[in-house]
Amino acid sequence: MNPSATSVPDLGAIFEPVREALGRVEQEFARHLESKVDLIPQMGRYIQMSGGKRVRPAVLLLSARMCGYTGDRDVLNAAVVEFIHTATLVHDDIIDEAETRRGRLAAHSRWGNDVTVLLGDYLYIRSMAMALTQDSLEVVRLLCEVTLRMIEGELYQLTKMGDGAITEDEHLEIIRRKTAYLFSGCAEIGGVLGNCTPAQRVALREYGFNLGIAFQIVDDVLDYTSDEAVLGKPIGGDLREGKVTLPVILLQQRTGPDVADLIQRVVTERQVTPEAWQTIKGLLATHGAVDAAYERAVTFAHSARTHLLDAFPSSVERDGLAALADYVLQRDR
Repeated sequence: MNPSATSVPDLGAIFEPVREALGRVEQEFARHLESKVDLIPQMGRYIQMSGGKRVRPAVLLLSARMCGYTGDRDVLNAAVVEFIHTATLVHDDIIDEAETRRGRLAAHSRWGNDVTVLLGDYLYIRSMAMALTQDSLEVVRLLCEVTLRMIEGELYQLTKMGDGAITEDEHLEIIRRKTAYLFSGCAEIGGVLGNCTPAQRVALREYGFNLGIAFQIVDDVLDYTSDEAVLGKPIGGDLREGKVTLPVILLQQRTGPDVADLIQRVVTERQVTPEAWQTIKGLLATHGAVDAAYERAVTFAHSARTHLLDAFPSSVERDGLAALADYVLQRDR
């Protein structure tokens, strides 16, 4: 199945049940960026305006409402999640030496690594300070656990940078830690706030976990299929950063040592010539590696939907979360 074969579900319609709450998340995010150090809100606003879709906060809000929660701690925790996610992006861009983020200069490209590292640290600590203003230590525990796993994932990925022979299992472990656990935590926190049953809490955890894996695999695929202007970052950026992701891993499973040597040379030199790029793209198409990677994402998205639909009765929130799995598969950026 080609990710561009069907129309992308309308994210606005999916988020409609929590549209007002997402607006309050934005306000909460901005409020907690206020500081006597002017540079902090200045940088924070710049990052906030980079145009993220707020998928993770929406998962938390929809899950909480689906489970019957009617208070305002969902908005607080959704803002906490966005702080954690933003801190991770800020640090990732420095580590990856990425010049752009969603079509704009990355924060470190504009302000320098030293200042931007400290901003990422500030965002992490601010997120935990926000979380500790509530009375649920269970939610704080989940947030801390998720954050630790994300940092572990970044460290593990660093040990695999430039490794052309990384295995599928090793790459999936990076995805689980860097991406899936945060999605899982968002869904599960919604269930904790809403007092869902133990079985429903497990279902939410599995829904978010599988959704997160699907989300990241599609991200891997888009690096080889999307238009640079649409994606908002240079095409082939993963290879230039020394990262071998699922499409290339599956390609190497289907080819011989010559292809493995080409991939290793590219990720070692951190350069992709136009000729090498066309060769790699041609090989990916010839051997069906991109389609195979995309089908992995389809499997995980289907699993996410199944966990959700089996555990919860029909509601606009449940339908929105289910539609989000379709959106993840069809997005183009």
